[in-house]
Amino acid sequence: MPQSMAKIPVTIVTGFLGAGKTTLIRHILENAQGRRLALIVNEFGDLGVDGTILKSCGTANCPEENIVELANGCLCCTVADDFIPAIEALLARSPRPDHIIVETSGLALPKPLVKAFDWPDIRTRLTVDGVIAVIDGAAVADGRFADDPARLAAQRAADSAIDHDNPLEEVYEDQLLCADLIVLNKSDLLTATTAARVTAEIRAIVPEAVKIVPTREGRIDPTILLGLAASAEDDLAQRPSHHDGEDGHDHDDFESFVIDIQATADPAGLLARLAAVAGTFDVLRMKGFVEVSGKPMRLLVQGVGQRFRQQFDRPWAQGAERRGRLVVIGEKGIDRDAIAAALAG
Repeated sequence: MPQSMAKIPVTIVTGFLGAGKTTLIRHILENAQGRRLALIVNEFGDLGVDGTILKSCGTANCPEENIVELANGCLCCTVADDFIPAIEALLARSPRPDHIIVETSGLALPKPLVKAFDWPDIRTRLTVDGVIAVIDGAAVADGRFADDPARLAAQRAADSAIDHDNPLEEVYEDQLLCADLIVLNKSDLLTATTAARVTAEIRAIVPEAVKIVPTREGRIDPTILLGLAASAEDDLAQRPSHHDGEDGHDHDDFESFVIDIQATADPAGLLARLAAVAGTFDVLRMKGFVEVSGKPMRLLVQGVGQRFRQQFDRPWAQGAERRGRLVVIGEKGIDRDAIAAALAG
């Protein structure tokens, strides 16, 4: 088949907040082995942190114009309005990309996005090469997304009027159930016993054929991730979801907002304060950039719950305002004013 007629493979990278999707994709971009890559990044919130991180790679395999950011709208809910126009723009580039990677929001359900590849306008030109679910091994080990099914069954039997829905767990399980490959990230933070337990918990959810690959910092040979040839759009029936039969799903379970952060001379102290605020107000995720006084480079800050990490990312753009900003993500009802006041002190 001529290259112009061949379907372009698309890899969907899903995973919960802070699991390491962006780190994994950056590793793919830096080790593309000659592939021309394109990337669609979907953010939940107004601050395009992940896209900015990936654009800073500076790799010829995926030039900046091949990176499309779709902020403030989950792809699984805005396929027609956002996803298809982004795909059309990438396919119009010359030369066309050899492979497209889609990084979903941490709150996204991957199955509705896979369904979009069955649309006639897309099906003839693209195929879902595979769905990769990136899992934060340390978070799962802490029981963040795992309910006790026996206890849940007992509660439901005792009182059918009680609402036992756990939206975070549903998102997590839907991502696992749609995956062709599961990346158990941050495995270096787990003991062998804990890693075995987490793997067993995941294995109890997903089919035996789905492989689970442990890693740290998303360091996996791209040849393992790309080229799965799963044709996931033809295999939807084998990818069950908590939301099958629904027209869509509602992200009102979560909300996000952006906070301006003043320059700091004490990054370690700032991270300690962020961790304390995250613990006090049950924040799911914080990420963004901070100015460190006297430093030419901006500080990238990322947190999952109370676990934070930092690194100097790249110099502030010449002539640009050195404005520190963090996006904060939590469940509905999170106290924005109190969080803003705590971080302003």
